[in-house]
Amino acid sequence: MTDTPDFGGLLGGGDPNALSGLLAQAQQMQEQLMSAQNEIAQTELSGSAGNGLVTVTGTGAGGVTAVHIDPKVVDATDIDTLQDLLIGALADLDAKRDALAAEKMGPISGGLGGGLPGLG
Repeated sequence: MTDTPDFGGLLGGGDPNALSGLLAQAQQMQEQLMSAQNEIAQTELSGSAGNGLVTVTGTGAGGVTAVHIDPKVVDATDIDTLQDLLIGALADLDAKRDALAAEKMGPISGGLGGGLPGLG
């Protein structure tokens, strides 16, 4: 009698190619994930508020690269409105980043929901 556990049933019924196939699938998913992350990071997005009076531009990775404020909204006696518009533009930019990430990562992460073959 041997004390070595039999993991054959967990790896596709003892098929030696099952583990190899599983590892190849994991490597492919990792490559797809890295590609999607690079694409997201390089994508430029803009968020705006006040019908374009304030626009914030940034990357999908989270940086802000530019801010445009229409001179019509600059009023030294009403800084609160400008601040609100800036916050709104930043929130719009964040929402667009989230949508981009969902679009690019969704197809990849969708394959993870079912668990590993042969383990469930």
